[in-house]
Amino acid sequence: MTDQFSPRHKPARLRQLFSLALALGLAAGAGAAAAAEPLPEINLQLSPWTVVAREKGFFKEEFDKIGTRKINLIASGGAELVGAETAAVSGGAIAIAQRMIYPATVHRANGLDGVVIWVSEPSNRYRAPILARAGNDAIQTVADLDGKKFGSSRISCYWSSPFEQLTKAGLPLDSRNGKGRVRYESIDNSSVVVSGILSGAIDATTAHLAAGAFTGAWLAGKLKVVGRSPDNGVYVQNGGRVTYFARRDFAEKYPDVVKAFLAARERTSEWALDHVDEAAQIIAKHTRVPLEVAKFQITHLGQWDFMSGEPSAERARQAIKTFRDWHVANGDDILSERKLSDAQVDSFIDGRFFVGGSHSIYQ
Repeated sequence: MTDQFSPRHKPARLRQLFSLALALGLAAGAGAAAAAEPLPEINLQLSPWTVVAREKGFFKEEFDKIGTRKINLIASGGAELVGAETAAVSGGAIAIAQRMIYPATVHRANGLDGVVIWVSEPSNRYRAPILARAGNDAIQTVADLDGKKFGSSRISCYWSSPFEQLTKAGLPLDSRNGKGRVRYESIDNSSVVVSGILSGAIDATTAHLAAGAFTGAWLAGKLKVVGRSPDNGVYVQNGGRVTYFARRDFAEKYPDVVKAFLAARERTSEWALDHVDEAAQIIAKHTRVPLEVAKFQITHLGQWDFMSGEPSAERARQAIKTFRDWHVANGDDILSERKLSDAQVDSFIDGRFFVGGSHSIYQ
């Protein structure tokens, strides 16, 4: 048998290798060109920080670099349904959405094929307190909720924060698996919850005071805090972190768009905290809230739009695993039925956008 690498075969063999290399190079170039095809426009949530990013040009500056020329900010609508943005991401109506890490994880457990692209630092005791009507003298502390009616959105901090507080107090909420010590009703419309508290239809709830539906009632003195998540608890340290997430296929196809979004958010947050009065005026104008409410949404200790990020993907993954295990051990019906494996949690956090990743803003 003749050796194919003998001198007799070298010219033909070199021609074959050259042709193969050329073909591979062209194919790689075509793939790179396809991957680099710009996204002409993007739909994002209308929120306090995104209206500032648009008004001050941070979105334009970051997205112009990658050819995305049109940024549409989509309002949640008059219904104010908690969790509506998750359905919008799943259906493609918006590209990137914000949810706290507990509800984002529950949506992943329920089948959302998405990835987390940003996680905040740990939360704090002010982010999701238990609230009652200010004039309700029968409820002063968490202990007074025994046998009372509690209404909030189930897949949200409005459930995960009081779930921890009430479980530790020996007053578990009702669940699908059994009756607890506190009557629980799932209500996704925040305006209905506020009306329920003020009318006495429900006795208590949990909310982010910086959320529009609750801020006015709080500033008007209509609500009072009767319980807060402990500083060293599972909510503050793990389940109360903020996330931004996108559909997996979107993040895979447009990682540069994701990075531009995160860079604009970082710049906006820094600017807004340094220019509170001007930022509040922008928020008031474009989200149609009173100036006092807009300023509260920037400065209150429980705000979430301007939090710092968690740069470590591993710490973000560990946060999910920690609250997942605690919630399952304490009777979380959804996570018990659809418990995510460690491997699923690891892939849920997209490491490309955290420190050391290919599209990280933390470099």
